[in-house]
Amino acid sequence: MSAVAAETAPRRPALRARAWWPWLRKAFWAAFFALLAYLLVNQARNIAWNEVAQTLRDLPLPVLLAAGGLACASHLLYATFDLLGRRAVGHRLPASQVMLVTFISYAFNLNMGALVGGVASRYRLYGRLGLGEMQVTRIMALSMVTNWLGYLLLGGLAFALFPLPLPSEWDISDAVLQIAGALLAAVALGYVAACALLRRRRLTLRGQTFALPSGRTALLQLAMSCLNWSLIAGTIFVLLQGQLPYVTVLTVLLLAAVAGVVTHVPAGLGVLEAVFVALLGTQLAPAQLIGTLLAYRALYYLAPLALAVLAFLVFEIRHKDRTRNA
Repeated sequence: MSAVAAETAPRRPALRARAWWPWLRKAFWAAFFALLAYLLVNQARNIAWNEVAQTLRDLPLPVLLAAGGLACASHLLYATFDLLGRRAVGHRLPASQVMLVTFISYAFNLNMGALVGGVASRYRLYGRLGLGEMQVTRIMALSMVTNWLGYLLLGGLAFALFPLPLPSEWDISDAVLQIAGALLAAVALGYVAACALLRRRRLTLRGQTFALPSGRTALLQLAMSCLNWSLIAGTIFVLLQGQLPYVTVLTVLLLAAVAGVVTHVPAGLGVLEAVFVALLGTQLAPAQLIGTLLAYRALYYLAPLALAVLAFLVFEIRHKDRTRNA
């Protein structure tokens, strides 16, 4: 009797932990869905829909279609980012499933921030498809590097070669911005050089080993990311109907992207508009800038989010049906 008790006693804490774990996971995802609903409602309240509607009505149909096409092209391109991770990790999920997961995560990331949107949704969706946490981590790491690699190069070149006159209260001189731009571009090119030239392309971070891709893959990452940021800027440029130079729009967008990350505001709500008005308010009427950017949000943020929420719900329903029938 005592021998049996001695054998079973150490197992009780583990059994209790296993019993509580499903409840903790359910509570976390219930909170996630509640936050998703709250953010959707909150963002809908913060958008001046009458201004969006008026701006969209004033836009010629060809302009609206062209901007929508560029937004679709950007989301479609970003959906291929995780395919690079598919090759690196070696999993066999179909490309269509990988792209769907990436699209959903990207839309959530844009509107709810990286941690709640991009990270949590990827772990859940890829987990549903049978990938382990380490595999998902490696996929996300490669995708994040891809996204910011193009930013570093484009931002570096834009800041170094086409510095904008900044507001005096920002207390940043053109020289400082140009030096920062040169450093950003150097980091991007240094990454590509390291991938191409280093013999041991392995990095260890907190006990986890990550392998750098080949030089060819690094160049592909750089090209994909540069094209994606260019498409995003092109969407705003088209909506502005060429009233500002494309390079100016791209440079301001890149500055606003950093501001959005630093402030941790979901979807950069208000940050994007504030940066554009601060830098370009003397060239275009602030009301026109804000109206155009609200139209951009409707096309690039909210429309994809609506599709992503629908796709996410369908994904969850199908997973529950498969689990029930298994």
